Amino acid sequence: MPMFVPQHYRTDDRRWPVRIVQDNPLALLMSTRDGRAPFASHVPVIVLPRQREELERTGRWQGAVLHGHMNRANPHWKSLADGQPAGLVFQGPAGYVSPAVYNTSPAVPTWNFTAVHVQGRLKLVADEEATLGVVSATARQLEERFGARWTVEPSVDHFRQILPGVGAFELRVEECDSMFKLSQEKEHEVRHAVMDWCARSPRGRSNDLAAVMRDYYPPTTTWPS
Repeated sequence: MPMFVPQHYRTDDRRWPVRIVQDNPLALLMSTRDGRAPFASHVPVIVLPRQREELERTGRWQGAVLHGHMNRANPHWKSLADGQPAGLVFQGPAGYVSPAVYNTSPAVPTWNFTAVHVQGRLKLVADEEATLGVVSATARQLEERFGARWTVEPSVDHFRQILPGVGAFELRVEECDSMFKLSQEKEHEVRHAVMDWCARSPRGRSNDLAAVMRDYYPPTTTWPS
């Protein structure tokens, strides 16, 4: 599942791939086995805090461990095995860019986007307590980032009741590709125009894309030309 990434859409800032993974935890898990058609399932995936700090500090994804879970009734789960190759796709903010923004002709439309592709080997979590740990850690992390101050502890007994239907897994990373297609090939003024247009757009995730572009190109730095 390698991703083609032109050089000017790569980033040297090791924090950005981590940010996309953290801010967009509903990943697409893809795998195939014994030559059968590939499976693809949307699953919540987290990076534990200690691992996140290490990734931001070193930028080395190889050996990092991501944690996820899915419904055991999913045929995808039944196809998984320890040591099996698999990939995770994290899709960040994205949006259509109209040629009207460029105020020049001829021009062509494009789609700006952010994405992280991770490849590695699976390890299925067999122990019930370890599975509970993955589910609880996922709930805590997502609640902290996106929720409304709900706490896991009062619901742990309920979690235990539904555990027989939950399959948890780890993915040990072997490769990580990230792509930040954010109008790098355009001039400074055009990038600003794209950001402003996305910020005003009511469609899709254009507003989120504008926020990412503003952080990616902070005003105190010189933009690449």
